Amino acid sequence: MRIVLWHGYLLGGTGSNVYTRALARAWSRLGHEVVVVCQERNPGAYDLGGASVARPELPENILPVFVLDRYEGLEPRLLQELTPEERERYVQANAAAVRGELPADLVFANHVLLGGPVAAATGAPYAVKAHGSELEYSMRGNAELAAWGRESLAPATATFVGSAHIRSVLEQVVGHVDRVYEVPPGVDIEEFKPEQRAAALEHLLDEARRDPPNPGNAEERLPDEGNAERLAAWFESDEPTVLYFGKLLHNKGVHVLFEALRESGSRAVIVGFGDYRAELEQIAPPRTLFTGPLEHRHLAHLLPLCEVTVVPS
Repeated sequence: MRIVLWHGYLLGGTGSNVYTRALARAWSRLGHEVVVVCQERNPGAYDLGGASVARPELPENILPVFVLDRYEGLEPRLLQELTPEERERYVQANAAAVRGELPADLVFANHVLLGGPVAAATGAPYAVKAHGSELEYSMRGNAELAAWGRESLAPATATFVGSAHIRSVLEQVVGHVDRVYEVPPGVDIEEFKPEQRAAALEHLLDEARRDPPNPGNAEERLPDEGNAERLAAWFESDEPTVLYFGKLLHNKGVHVLFEALRESGSRAVIVGFGDYRAELEQIAPPRTLFTGPLEHRHLAHLLPLCEVTVVPS
């Protein structure tokens, strides 16, 4: 099959980005011809299994987002704050890029908004993957965006959700949608597998030593400088460790985890980046280690070293 996979963002750093590149790699390894339409400027940094990447130019360099982050060469703006005209220009530019990759057996678009409208504007049959980010951060409580999302999903051949929870959120936000299929993202069992503590620590430190320089932790999307030394010192003790990895946003609930840590006296490793990090560092209980963002190559070895992984959102 030839598959055009639309994703409006990058291929690293956050959940839907990592999901997209994993999907592209998996489909490519199954023998499909995959084209990823996204804003990644350095696709060679990632293993996409042979998938190609197309990057459309954005009108006025405006990138609609659900959470404000920094994007090189682009102006991120919250989706709900864009004018209808700005949204339409974005949709048409991306739809043109997808049409440039047709014909295809499947157009698969991430995010109800703006993936649904982009795919619908191509004129080709399409499916949409709903994520919690657009539903919770931009669409919930916004009648105009909810209606637009509902309209864009109606003609889709399928709408995929990763869990029963996201299925329920989708219905709460946009109303009833036909042809919704629950497909968990799954786990790469070649990469994530049980590992003895000594081997896991050795491999984790090897990966940390491979990290690019990040003096003063100036680049929030790179791992913190000195992680190898700090992680080595941390795991000299076999005291149980609680792990969180994800965006450092208030909505993710890391501050709630901190309340539990204070009550239990447990120690924790906090992995991720986001505009809430500075405040979290100020309110973190003693014995909390921040690492900045880590990739799967790190997490595959960090997870076996921790007793509990917490997802407080």
